[in-house]
Amino acid sequence: MIVIDTHILVWAMQDDARLGSQARRIIDEMTEKSRILISAITPWEIAMLVQKGRLALGDDVGRWIDSALSLPGIQLAPIEPSIAIDSVRLPGQFHADPADRIIAATARFHRVPLLTADQAILS
Repeated sequence: MIVIDTHILVWAMQDDARLGSQARRIIDEMTEKSRILISAITPWEIAMLVQKGRLALGDDVGRWIDSALSLPGIQLAPIEPSIAIDSVRLPGQFHADPADRIIAATARFHRVPLLTADQAILS
């Protein structure tokens, strides 16, 4: 099982070249096993990016998210209270973006890797 970051979901759905071959292989493998978690904050983050004009989906955001969440292998992970609490206690100098904090805490809660290309998270 893995948690995927918001941009990874978007890149996978849009077949974006920024999604590398190794990440694509991992997603394909996890999809076959129904083992991809999407944080419940991801739809909010996508809607915010669309609202701010930083993301174009080519479809209504609600329909796009429904389509993404209905794909085989994708599961929506709720924001449990312990995830919310852990998101403010992440180790090191984790940056302040609340969505990234919730997504990272979701991976920690489920004890699974987080697939991301976000340098702020990776560092």
